[in-house]
Amino acid sequence: MTHNKKLLAVTVASAFALFGCDKPQQTSETAAAPAKQETAAPEAKGDATPALAAVQELVKGNGTEPATLDPAKTEGVPESNIQRDLFEGLVTSGPNGEVRPAVAESWDTPDNKVYTFHLRKDAKWSNGDPVTAGDFVYAFRRVVDPKTASPYSWYLEIPTIVNATDIIAGKKAPEELGIKAIDDHTLEITLEKSVPYFVSMLAHTTTYPENQKVIEQFGDQWTRPGNMVTNGAYTLKEWVVNERIVLERSKTYWDDAHTHINKVTYLPIQSQNADMNRYLAGEVDMTYETPIEQFKRLQKEHPQDVRVTGYVGTYYYEFNCKKAPFDDVRVRKALSFAIDRNVIADSVMGQGQKPAYTLVPEYVDGFVATEPAWAKLTQAERNAQAKELLKAAGFDEQHPLKFELLYNTSENHKKVAVAVAAMWKKNLGVDVALVNQEWKTYLETKSGGQFDVARAGWIADYNEASSMLDLKQTTHGNNDGKYSNLKYDELMAQSRTVMDTEARNKLYAEAEGLLAEDMPIAPIYQYVTARLVKPYVGGYPNNPLDNLYTKDMYILAH
Repeated sequence: MTHNKKLLAVTVASAFALFGCDKPQQTSETAAAPAKQETAAPEAKGDATPALAAVQELVKGNGTEPATLDPAKTEGVPESNIQRDLFEGLVTSGPNGEVRPAVAESWDTPDNKVYTFHLRKDAKWSNGDPVTAGDFVYAFRRVVDPKTASPYSWYLEIPTIVNATDIIAGKKAPEELGIKAIDDHTLEITLEKSVPYFVSMLAHTTTYPENQKVIEQFGDQWTRPGNMVTNGAYTLKEWVVNERIVLERSKTYWDDAHTHINKVTYLPIQSQNADMNRYLAGEVDMTYETPIEQFKRLQKEHPQDVRVTGYVGTYYYEFNCKKAPFDDVRVRKALSFAIDRNVIADSVMGQGQKPAYTLVPEYVDGFVATEPAWAKLTQAERNAQAKELLKAAGFDEQHPLKFELLYNTSENHKKVAVAVAAMWKKNLGVDVALVNQEWKTYLETKSGGQFDVARAGWIADYNEASSMLDLKQTTHGNNDGKYSNLKYDELMAQSRTVMDTEARNKLYAEAEGLLAEDMPIAPIYQYVTARLVKPYVGGYPNNPLDNLYTKDMYILAH
C-alpha cells in the first residue's frame, strides 16, 4: 500500500514514508467525556486485570488529510488507518500480523481455488441492517468496475479472482466476477489459480463490505457524517477537513462488548515536529511518526513513550521509465548507485531503519532477498561506476543531468530528498530541483506519470513477498513508473501457482534479480514504525504491517 508516511501511499511527508499532514487544534468536544457504555475488562495481565480510566478516548496523529474514506477508492495508509476502525472484512489482522476471523467465523477450501466463507449471523451495519454475503459481492464488484476507477482494482486481480482481469479491462461485466452469495451467510470466491495465501489478503481495506442502498442513495456523498453507514467497531461522527475526523463507538458492532475506547479522533498533522509537540503537551496520545532530528532526545528523555517496531515496507525512489532520460537503464543505475544508503538510514533517519538494496525487506515472512552484487561494493566504488554509467549515457560536466525530484509534504521526506540531491550533486554533478506537493495532489501527479523521479514507499498489504514484488508488474495499478519486463511478469504469474514455499521463493529471488538489473526503482531503506505512544495506551501491538485497530486498545487509569 502506498505509504504517506510511509501509499501508506507510504508518505513523502516523512522524508520517505508513505504519508503525512498537519494536526488540527484540539476542541472542547475532543476533551468531552463520552456517554458511558458497558465494556468487558481487557485481558488480564498476570494475576490482575488492569484498571481502566473513566474516560476511554484516544487521539491519534494521522500524517495527512485522507483523500477519501471510500474503501473502493483508497490507496494510502492515512485512509486505511481510519477505515480499519470504521469497517470490518471477512478476516482481520492480529497483534502479530496473524489472520483472525472477523465477519467470517470460518472458511474452507478443498484446493486453494474455491473458498467458502461462513459469515457470523450477528454482524450488523451501523443502521441496524444485517451484514450479508451480498454486501461483499457488491463491494468486490464495485472495486473491479471501471466506472469506479478504483486505484486498487488490481488487488482483486492479483489473486486471480475469476474474470477480474477482463472486468477491469472492460471486456466483461462486473456481475461475472468470481464471487457469489450462496445465501445471506455463505460467501463463495473462486480463483483461476490456486493461491495458498489468499485468505491473508482479505484483511485489506479494499475487500471491506459496503452497503449498496446507502451508496446508491447518496452517491459520492455517502462517506459524509450523517450519511455513512459502516460495519466496524466505530462510526463516523465528525469530519472537519484539514482539522479532525472523529469516530464514536458503534452500538451495533457484533463485538462491542469487548470494545473499550468510546471515541477516537484522527488529526491530519503533516509536521512531525507539530505532532511531537502536541503529544508532549498532552493533546495527542499516539503520533503518526517522530521527527528524525528529535528521535535520540526522545529516546533519552521519554524512553517509555518511544515505540519502534519492524515494518514490512521499503522506502525508495521511483524512476519514470517511459520518460527520457530515465528510459535509459544506465541513468537509473547511476542515480541508484550514487545514493549512500548507510548515511540515509543511520544519519538522516537514525530510528532503526536499515539500508535497502532490494524491494522486499527482511521483515517479510518466509523470504529473505539476496542482495545484488553492487550492494557489496564500497560507496566509493559505486560512485565510480555511477560516473562511468552517466557519462556513457551522454551526461558530464559540460552536459549535466537536470531533473525534478517529487515528494509529498513531510519534514522527513524533505530531509531525505535534500540529502540524496546533495549526494547526486557531489558525486555526479547532477542538478536536482525538489518539488513538494500535498498528499492528494502528489498521488494524482505520480499516478498520472507527470514526474521525473519521485519519492515512494510501499507497505505490504499482507505479509508475503508477493505483496511487495507484485508492485512492479506491467499492469499493476500502482506501478507509476511504468516499468515493464515480460519475464518479470511471467515469474510473478508463475509464483501464484506454486504451492511449495521454497520453490516459490526461488521465483521471488529471480524477480528481485531482474529489478537489480533493470533498476526501475532505487531502494533506499527498510521501514520501521517509530512513533510516540502514551504508556497508558494499552493493547498497542507489534504488528509488522502496522495494522492498528482501536477496538483492541484501551486507556489505563493514570
